[in-house]
Amino acid sequence: MKRLRAFLYVQHLLGIGHLARSSRVASALVDDEFDVTVVTGGAPVAGFPGLGVKSVTLPPVTSGDEGFSGLVDLQGKPIDDDFKKWRSEMLLQAFRDCRPDIVIVEAFPFGRRQMRFELLPLIEAIDATSPRPLLATSVRDILQERVKPGRNEETVDLVNRHFDLVMVHGDPAFATIDKSFPLARAIRAEVTYTGLVAAPPSPAASERFDVLVSVGGGAAGKSLVSSTIAAARNANNGWKWCLITGPNLPKDEFDAIARDATPGLSIFRFREDFASLLTGARLSVSQAGYNTVCDVLRAGCRSLLVPFAAGGETEQTVRALMLEELGLATVLMENDLTPEGLAQAIEQALVAPTPSAHRLDLEGARRSAQILRERYRTWSLKMGHDFRKAHNQPDDGA
Repeated sequence: MKRLRAFLYVQHLLGIGHLARSSRVASALVDDEFDVTVVTGGAPVAGFPGLGVKSVTLPPVTSGDEGFSGLVDLQGKPIDDDFKKWRSEMLLQAFRDCRPDIVIVEAFPFGRRQMRFELLPLIEAIDATSPRPLLATSVRDILQERVKPGRNEETVDLVNRHFDLVMVHGDPAFATIDKSFPLARAIRAEVTYTGLVAAPPSPAASERFDVLVSVGGGAAGKSLVSSTIAAARNANNGWKWCLITGPNLPKDEFDAIARDATPGLSIFRFREDFASLLTGARLSVSQAGYNTVCDVLRAGCRSLLVPFAAGGETEQTVRALMLEELGLATVLMENDLTPEGLAQAIEQALVAPTPSAHRLDLEGARRSAQILRERYRTWSLKMGHDFRKAHNQPDDGA
Protein backbone atom coordinates (compact mmCIF):
# COMPACT_ATOMS: atom_id res chain seq x y z
CA MET A 1 0.00 0.00 0.00
CA LYS A 2 1.35 3.39 -0.99
CA ARG A 3 1.82 5.77 1.92
CA LEU A 4 0.06 9.13 1.98
CA ARG A 5 2.42 11.94 1.03
CA ALA A 6 2.41 15.07 3.20
CA PHE A 7 4.11 18.32 2.17
CA LEU A 8 4.69 20.72 5.08
CA TYR A 9 5.87 24.33 4.70
CA VAL A 10 7.24 26.27 7.68
CA GLN A 11 9.02 29.64 7.85
CA HIS A 12 10.60 30.75 11.13
CA LEU A 13 11.84 34.33 11.34
CA LEU A 14 12.98 35.32 14.85
CA GLY A 15 12.61 32.38 17.22
CA ILE A 16 12.44 28.68 16.47
CA GLY A 17 8.94 28.06 17.84
CA HIS A 18 7.23 27.63 14.47
CA LEU A 19 9.96 25.23 13.36
CA ALA A 20 9.87 23.20 16.58
CA ARG A 21 6.08 22.80 16.54
CA SER A 22 5.99 21.87 12.85
CA SER A 23 8.84 19.40 13.36
CA ARG A 24 6.90 17.67 16.12
CA VAL A 25 3.89 17.37 13.81
CA ALA A 26 6.12 16.07 11.01
CA SER A 27 7.62 13.47 13.35
CA ALA A 28 4.14 12.31 14.35
CA LEU A 29 3.21 11.99 10.68
CA VAL A 30 6.28 9.82 10.09
CA ASP A 31 5.30 7.67 13.07
CA ASP A 32 1.86 7.31 11.48
CA GLU A 33 3.55 6.04 8.29
CA PHE A 34 3.14 9.16 6.16
CA ASP A 35 5.80 9.99 3.58
CA VAL A 36 6.75 13.49 4.76
CA THR A 37 8.54 16.36 3.02
CA VAL A 38 9.26 19.45 5.13
CA VAL A 39 10.21 22.72 3.44
CA THR A 40 11.96 25.22 5.70
CA GLY A 41 12.88 28.79 4.91
CA GLY A 42 14.65 30.16 7.98
CA ALA A 43 18.12 29.98 9.44
CA PRO A 44 19.24 26.34 9.86
CA VAL A 45 18.81 24.92 13.38
CA ALA A 46 20.57 21.71 14.38
CA GLY A 47 18.17 18.81 14.95
CA PHE A 48 15.29 20.24 12.93
CA PRO A 49 13.12 19.30 11.16
CA GLY A 50 14.11 15.86 12.50
CA LEU A 51 14.66 12.28 11.47
CA GLY A 52 12.58 10.39 8.96
CA VAL A 53 11.50 13.35 6.84
CA LYS A 54 12.65 14.56 3.45
CA SER A 55 13.96 18.05 4.05
CA VAL A 56 14.04 20.87 1.50
CA THR A 57 15.85 24.04 2.57
CA LEU A 58 15.00 27.25 0.74
CA PRO A 59 17.56 30.09 0.63
CA PRO A 60 17.10 31.29 4.23
CA VAL A 61 15.56 34.58 5.27
CA THR A 62 14.96 36.09 8.64
CA SER A 63 13.26 39.19 10.04
CA GLY A 64 15.07 42.48 9.81
CA ASP A 65 13.98 43.42 13.33
CA GLU A 66 11.75 42.39 16.22
CA GLY A 67 8.80 44.13 14.57
CA PHE A 68 8.86 41.76 11.56
CA SER A 69 9.00 44.82 9.30
CA GLY A 70 11.12 43.30 6.55
CA LEU A 71 12.96 40.22 5.30
CA VAL A 72 16.73 39.93 5.11
CA ASP A 73 19.18 37.18 4.27
CA LEU A 74 21.53 35.73 6.87
CA GLN A 75 24.03 38.52 6.21
CA GLY A 76 21.39 41.14 7.00
CA LYS A 77 20.88 42.25 3.38
CA PRO A 78 17.28 43.00 2.39
CA ILE A 79 16.05 40.46 -0.13
CA ASP A 80 15.11 41.64 -3.62
CA ASP A 81 12.71 40.46 -6.32
CA ASP A 82 15.28 38.11 -7.85
CA PHE A 83 15.79 36.43 -4.46
CA LYS A 84 12.02 36.06 -4.04
CA LYS A 85 11.66 34.56 -7.51
CA TRP A 86 14.48 32.11 -6.76
CA ARG A 87 12.78 30.92 -3.57
CA SER A 88 9.35 30.73 -5.17
CA GLU A 89 10.63 28.57 -8.03
CA MET A 90 12.41 26.26 -5.58
CA LEU A 91 9.23 25.88 -3.52
CA LEU A 92 7.13 25.09 -6.59
CA GLN A 93 9.67 22.52 -7.77
CA ALA A 94 9.68 20.86 -4.34
CA PHE A 95 5.87 20.67 -4.52
CA ARG A 96 5.99 19.11 -7.99
CA ASP A 97 8.65 16.62 -6.93
CA CYS A 98 6.65 15.55 -3.86
CA ARG A 99 3.27 15.18 -5.60
CA PRO A 100 1.57 15.33 -2.20
CA ASP A 101 -1.82 14.12 -1.12
CA ILE A 102 -1.87 16.69 1.70
CA VAL A 103 -0.25 20.12 1.90
CA ILE A 104 0.14 21.77 5.32
CA VAL A 105 1.06 25.44 5.39
CA GLU A 106 2.16 26.63 8.81
CA ALA A 107 0.61 29.95 9.95
CA PHE A 108 -0.48 31.36 6.57
CA PRO A 109 -2.83 33.09 5.90
CA PHE A 110 -3.36 33.89 9.60
CA GLY A 111 0.30 34.86 9.78
CA ARG A 112 3.46 35.01 7.67
CA ARG A 113 1.92 37.56 5.35
CA GLN A 114 5.48 38.54 4.34
CA MET A 115 5.73 35.22 2.48
CA ARG A 116 2.83 35.87 0.09
CA PHE A 117 5.32 36.18 -2.77
CA GLU A 118 5.90 32.39 -2.67
CA LEU A 119 2.81 31.05 -0.91
CA LEU A 120 0.23 32.51 -3.29
CA PRO A 121 1.94 30.87 -6.30
CA LEU A 122 2.08 27.61 -4.33
CA ILE A 123 -1.65 27.80 -3.61
CA GLU A 124 -2.34 28.49 -7.29
CA ALA A 125 -0.32 25.40 -8.20
CA ILE A 126 -2.26 23.34 -5.67
CA ASP A 127 -5.59 24.49 -7.11
CA ALA A 128 -4.41 23.63 -10.63
CA THR A 129 -3.30 20.09 -9.69
CA SER A 130 -5.48 17.07 -10.52
CA PRO A 131 -6.23 15.29 -8.32
CA ARG A 132 -5.93 18.27 -6.07
CA PRO A 133 -4.28 17.69 -2.69
CA LEU A 134 -6.05 18.57 0.54
CA LEU A 135 -4.80 21.97 1.76
CA ALA A 136 -4.60 22.63 5.50
CA THR A 137 -3.34 25.58 7.47
CA SER A 138 -1.63 24.82 10.77
CA VAL A 139 -1.91 27.52 13.46
CA ARG A 140 -1.25 27.88 17.16
CA ASP A 141 -4.09 28.39 19.62
CA ILE A 142 -3.60 32.15 20.12
CA LEU A 143 -3.06 34.35 17.08
CA GLN A 144 -1.37 37.70 16.76
CA GLU A 145 -3.86 40.57 16.83
CA ARG A 146 -4.24 42.28 13.44
CA VAL A 147 -4.81 45.99 13.76
CA LYS A 148 -4.65 47.09 10.11
CA PRO A 149 -8.12 47.42 8.54
CA GLY A 150 -9.02 44.64 6.15
CA ARG A 151 -6.37 42.12 7.23
CA ASN A 152 -8.77 39.76 8.98
CA GLU A 153 -11.19 39.95 6.04
CA GLU A 154 -8.32 39.13 3.67
CA THR A 155 -7.42 36.10 5.78
CA VAL A 156 -10.99 34.77 5.78
CA ASP A 157 -11.25 35.25 2.01
CA LEU A 158 -8.05 33.25 1.39
CA VAL A 159 -9.14 30.46 3.75
CA ASN A 160 -12.61 30.20 2.27
CA ARG A 161 -11.39 30.21 -1.34
CA HIS A 162 -8.48 27.79 -1.02
CA PHE A 163 -8.20 25.87 2.26
CA ASP A 164 -10.00 22.69 3.27
CA LEU A 165 -8.96 22.48 6.90
CA VAL A 166 -7.84 24.80 9.71
CA MET A 167 -5.86 22.84 12.30
CA VAL A 168 -5.67 24.77 15.56
CA HIS A 169 -2.89 23.40 17.75
CA GLY A 170 -4.59 24.02 21.05
CA ASP A 171 -6.99 22.71 23.64
CA PRO A 172 -10.41 24.38 23.26
CA ALA A 173 -10.77 24.13 27.04
CA PHE A 174 -7.97 26.73 27.23
CA ALA A 175 -8.44 28.89 24.13
CA THR A 176 -10.58 28.75 21.00
CA ILE A 177 -9.68 30.55 17.80
CA ASP A 178 -12.41 33.14 18.18
CA LYS A 179 -10.63 34.50 21.29
CA SER A 180 -7.88 35.97 19.11
CA PHE A 181 -9.43 35.99 15.63
CA PRO A 182 -12.66 38.03 15.62
CA LEU A 183 -13.93 36.74 12.25
CA ALA A 184 -13.67 33.06 13.16
CA ARG A 185 -17.40 32.52 12.57
CA ALA A 186 -16.95 33.58 8.94
CA ILE A 187 -14.58 30.69 8.21
CA ARG A 188 -16.29 28.07 6.04
CA ALA A 189 -13.45 25.54 6.07
CA GLU A 190 -13.53 22.92 8.81
CA VAL A 191 -11.85 24.11 12.03
CA THR A 192 -10.48 21.36 14.26
CA TYR A 193 -8.50 21.36 17.51
CA THR A 194 -5.56 19.03 17.86
CA GLY A 195 -4.50 19.70 21.43
CA LEU A 196 -1.25 21.45 22.32
CA VAL A 197 1.77 20.16 20.41
CA ALA A 198 4.09 19.33 23.31
CA ALA A 199 7.17 17.15 23.33
CA PRO A 200 6.86 13.71 24.94
CA PRO A 201 7.52 13.44 28.70
CA SER A 202 11.21 13.82 29.51
CA PRO A 203 13.46 11.71 31.72
CA ALA A 204 14.58 13.03 35.10
CA ALA A 205 16.94 15.99 35.01
CA SER A 206 20.68 15.32 34.95
CA GLU A 207 21.30 18.69 36.63
CA ARG A 208 19.24 20.73 39.02
CA PHE A 209 18.99 24.51 39.09
CA ASP A 210 17.09 26.86 41.34
CA VAL A 211 16.42 29.31 38.51
CA LEU A 212 16.36 28.12 34.89
CA VAL A 213 16.14 31.03 32.43
CA SER A 214 15.51 30.35 28.74
CA VAL A 215 15.16 32.79 25.87
CA GLY A 216 13.71 30.61 23.11
CA GLY A 217 15.56 31.01 19.83
CA GLY A 218 17.50 33.94 21.21
CA ALA A 219 16.93 36.48 18.43
CA ALA A 220 14.55 38.36 20.71
CA GLY A 221 14.77 38.67 24.47
CA LYS A 222 18.13 40.38 24.98
CA SER A 223 16.66 42.35 27.87
CA LEU A 224 15.84 39.10 29.66
CA VAL A 225 19.42 37.92 29.12
CA SER A 226 21.01 41.10 30.47
CA SER A 227 18.59 41.33 33.40
CA THR A 228 19.28 37.72 34.34
CA ILE A 229 23.06 38.26 34.37
CA ALA A 230 22.70 41.33 36.59
CA ALA A 231 20.16 39.67 38.90
CA ALA A 232 22.40 36.62 39.34
CA ARG A 233 25.41 38.82 40.06
CA ASN A 234 23.53 40.72 42.77
CA ALA A 235 21.99 37.65 44.40
CA ASN A 236 23.34 36.63 47.81
CA ASN A 237 21.37 33.46 48.38
CA GLY A 238 23.56 30.68 46.95
CA TRP A 239 21.09 29.79 44.22
CA LYS A 240 22.23 27.83 41.19
CA TRP A 241 21.28 29.74 38.04
CA CYS A 242 21.16 28.50 34.45
CA LEU A 243 20.78 30.81 31.44
CA ILE A 244 20.05 29.36 27.98
CA THR A 245 20.45 32.21 25.51
CA GLY A 246 19.12 30.43 22.42
CA PRO A 247 21.00 29.40 19.26
CA ASN A 248 20.15 32.58 17.32
CA LEU A 249 21.97 34.96 19.66
CA PRO A 250 25.00 36.25 17.70
CA LYS A 251 28.19 34.45 18.67
CA ASP A 252 30.10 37.62 19.62
CA GLU A 253 27.30 38.61 21.99
CA PHE A 254 27.22 35.14 23.52
CA ASP A 255 30.99 35.15 24.01
CA ALA A 256 30.80 38.52 25.77
CA ILE A 257 28.03 37.25 28.04
CA ALA A 258 29.93 34.08 28.88
CA ARG A 259 33.01 36.11 29.85
CA ASP A 260 30.86 38.23 32.14
CA ALA A 261 29.28 35.28 33.95
CA THR A 262 29.32 35.31 37.72
CA PRO A 263 29.99 32.20 39.85
CA GLY A 264 26.77 30.27 40.30
CA LEU A 265 25.49 31.15 36.82
CA SER A 266 25.89 28.55 34.07
CA ILE A 267 25.41 29.90 30.54
CA PHE A 268 24.60 27.84 27.44
CA ARG A 269 23.54 28.65 23.89
CA PHE A 270 21.35 25.57 23.67
CA ARG A 271 20.51 22.49 25.74
CA GLU A 272 18.99 19.50 24.01
CA ASP A 273 17.81 18.35 27.44
CA PHE A 274 15.99 21.61 28.20
CA ALA A 275 12.64 19.88 28.76
CA SER A 276 14.36 17.45 31.13
CA LEU A 277 16.04 20.31 33.03
CA LEU A 278 12.60 21.82 33.66
CA THR A 279 11.57 18.73 35.63
CA GLY A 280 14.36 19.44 38.15
CA ALA A 281 14.14 23.24 38.29
CA ARG A 282 12.63 25.10 41.20
CA LEU A 283 11.57 27.87 38.82
CA SER A 284 11.46 28.36 35.05
CA VAL A 285 11.85 31.93 33.80
CA SER A 286 11.06 32.43 30.13
CA GLN A 287 9.13 34.31 27.55
CA ALA A 288 5.65 32.97 26.86
CA GLY A 289 6.20 31.34 23.49
CA TYR A 290 4.01 28.40 22.56
CA ASN A 291 6.67 25.68 22.72
CA THR A 292 8.31 26.81 25.94
CA VAL A 293 4.92 27.01 27.62
CA CYS A 294 4.16 23.47 26.42
CA ASP A 295 7.45 22.28 27.93
CA VAL A 296 6.66 24.01 31.22
CA LEU A 297 3.15 22.54 31.33
CA ARG A 298 4.56 19.09 30.65
CA ALA A 299 7.15 19.46 33.44
CA GLY A 300 4.66 20.92 35.93
CA CYS A 301 7.24 23.29 37.44
CA ARG A 302 6.80 26.81 38.78
CA SER A 303 6.92 29.33 35.96
CA LEU A 304 7.61 33.06 35.68
CA LEU A 305 6.64 34.33 32.23
CA VAL A 306 8.00 37.53 30.66
CA PRO A 307 5.94 37.75 27.45
CA PHE A 308 7.57 39.16 24.32
CA ALA A 309 5.70 42.33 23.36
CA ALA A 310 7.99 44.28 21.01
CA GLY A 311 6.60 45.54 17.72
CA GLY A 312 3.01 45.33 18.90
CA GLU A 313 3.12 41.58 19.52
CA THR A 314 0.13 40.45 21.59
CA GLU A 315 0.08 36.65 21.40
CA GLN A 316 2.50 35.90 24.23
CA THR A 317 0.91 38.44 26.57
CA VAL A 318 -2.53 36.90 26.05
CA ARG A 319 -1.17 33.40 26.69
CA ALA A 320 0.78 34.42 29.79
CA LEU A 321 -2.14 36.23 31.41
CA MET A 322 -4.50 33.31 30.73
CA LEU A 323 -2.04 30.90 32.37
CA GLU A 324 -1.67 33.22 35.34
CA GLU A 325 -5.44 33.32 35.74
CA LEU A 326 -5.44 29.51 35.89
CA GLY A 327 -2.74 29.52 38.58
CA LEU A 328 -0.21 27.88 36.25
CA ALA A 329 2.28 30.77 36.04
CA THR A 330 3.15 34.23 37.31
CA VAL A 331 3.77 37.10 34.92
CA LEU A 332 6.30 39.94 34.72
CA MET A 333 5.45 42.33 31.90
CA GLU A 334 8.26 43.25 29.52
CA ASN A 335 7.93 46.93 30.43
CA ASP A 336 8.72 46.04 34.04
CA LEU A 337 11.76 43.93 33.18
CA THR A 338 14.80 45.29 35.03
CA PRO A 339 17.42 43.43 37.05
CA GLU A 340 15.70 44.55 40.24
CA GLY A 341 12.22 43.80 38.95
CA LEU A 342 13.28 40.37 37.75
CA ALA A 343 14.96 39.49 41.06
CA GLN A 344 11.87 40.51 43.00
CA ALA A 345 9.54 38.56 40.68
CA ILE A 346 11.75 35.46 41.01
CA GLU A 347 11.69 35.65 44.81
CA GLN A 348 7.91 35.98 44.82
CA ALA A 349 7.45 33.12 42.35
CA LEU A 350 9.66 30.79 44.38
CA VAL A 351 7.51 31.16 47.47
CA ALA A 352 4.26 30.84 45.55
CA PRO A 353 2.37 27.53 45.76
CA THR A 354 3.36 24.76 43.39
CA PRO A 355 1.14 24.97 40.28
CA SER A 356 -2.03 22.97 40.52
CA ALA A 357 -2.44 19.96 38.25
CA HIS A 358 -3.95 20.79 34.89
CA ARG A 359 -5.90 18.76 32.35
CA LEU A 360 -4.80 20.53 29.19
CA ASP A 361 -4.33 18.21 26.23
CA LEU A 362 -0.61 18.07 25.32
CA GLU A 363 -0.83 15.32 22.68
CA GLY A 364 -1.41 17.59 19.69
CA ALA A 365 1.31 16.14 17.46
CA ARG A 366 -0.07 12.61 17.51
CA ARG A 367 -3.62 13.87 17.17
CA SER A 368 -2.64 16.06 14.18
CA ALA A 369 -1.53 12.96 12.29
CA GLN A 370 -4.76 11.15 13.14
CA ILE A 371 -6.87 14.12 12.05
CA LEU A 372 -5.07 14.48 8.73
CA ARG A 373 -5.45 10.80 7.90
CA GLU A 374 -9.14 10.79 8.81
CA ARG A 375 -9.91 14.06 7.05
CA TYR A 376 -8.06 13.05 3.90
CA ARG A 377 -10.07 9.86 3.54
CA THR A 378 -13.43 11.59 3.95
CA TRP A 379 -12.36 14.64 1.94
CA SER A 380 -11.09 12.57 -0.99
CA LEU A 381 -14.41 10.76 -1.21
CA LYS A 382 -16.32 14.02 -0.98
CA MET A 383 -14.20 15.52 -3.76
CA GLY A 384 -14.85 12.52 -5.97
CA HIS A 385 -11.33 11.11 -5.82
CA ASP A 386 -11.00 7.36 -6.10
CA PHE A 387 -8.92 6.79 -2.96
CA ARG A 388 -8.18 3.16 -3.68
CA LYS A 389 -7.02 3.66 -7.25
CA ALA A 390 -4.91 6.67 -6.35
CA HIS A 391 -3.07 4.63 -3.73
CA ASN A 392 -2.93 1.24 -5.43
CA GLN A 393 -5.18 -0.42 -2.87
CA PRO A 394 -7.24 -3.53 -3.68
CA ASP A 395 -11.01 -3.29 -3.87
CA ASP A 396 -11.50 -5.76 -0.99
CA GLY A 397 -12.79 -8.39 -3.42
CA ALA A 398 -15.55 -6.24 -4.84
